[in-house]
Amino acid sequence: MIKVKVVRDRQGFIWEFTINGHAGYKKNGEDIVCAGVSAVAYTAVGALAEMAGISNFSEKDGYMKCSIPPDIDQHSKHYAKIILDAMIIGMKQIEYSYGKYVVVEEEEV
Repeated sequence: MIKVKVVRDRQGFIWEFTINGHAGYKKNGEDIVCAGVSAVAYTAVGALAEMAGISNFSEKDGYMKCSIPPDIDQHSKHYAKIILDAMIIGMKQIEYSYGKYVVVEEEEV
């Protein structure tokens, strides 16, 4: 199962997300659930880099973590909010269709 963990502040801004695990929907290379989660996640980190100047992520097999720097300027924060909110919408849509293989958890700090 893939677990997507999102950390938000009280205003709803996403400061961090972590994706961990493998879906197990099909074998490696044929797993559309894993491919969907990966596509949404890599689109988000690519957009963060291109539009907000944030390249603070790490990844390895079955794992990705992205954090937003605490000293982010308002312009970049605006773009980051839109990008990350859209990413979570995509992840929740995948969870809705494939909830046996993906779970989205949100935490408020």
